[in-house]
Amino acid sequence: MKQFFPGKGVEIGMFCQVDCLSKSGLVVGHSSKIGDFSLIRVSGSLSDLGNSIRIGDNVGIGDFAHIGGAGGVFIGDNTITGSYLSIHPENHHFDDSQIPIRLQGVSRKGIRIGCDCWIGAKVTFLDGSVIGDGCVVAAGAVVTGQFGNNLVLAGVPAKVVRARGCA
Repeated sequence: MKQFFPGKGVEIGMFCQVDCLSKSGLVVGHSSKIGDFSLIRVSGSLSDLGNSIRIGDNVGIGDFAHIGGAGGVFIGDNTITGSYLSIHPENHHFDDSQIPIRLQGVSRKGIRIGCDCWIGAKVTFLDGSVIGDGCVVAAGAVVTGQFGNNLVLAGVPAKVVRARGCA
């Protein structure tokens, strides 16, 4: 069963690990690049297959990225990222202190990054995060919420700093 769907002109950098085993595979759009030393893993385990990772056309993922796809990831066309991007579309349940966390299960909401975004170095996206088209995320931010189009986000957790086009 085919799990990897690359577009034309896709470039995967040196020393990358790409694991496509999943329900719906890994799609990388035309003319997109995944930087050196990156880890792209749709599923965390064979016993619980992840959903999918969908990377649009003309996307540039910086070096040393970690993109998990268990809950599903979508990255829109023309988005660019700095190095050390970290995407985690899954979260562990931990409410029962009598049961080991690893046995309490997970939730998977997925992550969506719009088209034409600029994601700075060392940005982390956590499960359920959504940013709209045209967003800029400052280096080191941790995105945990849902945000509209054309916003500048920064901080831990990320918050709206301003709208794009407004100085």
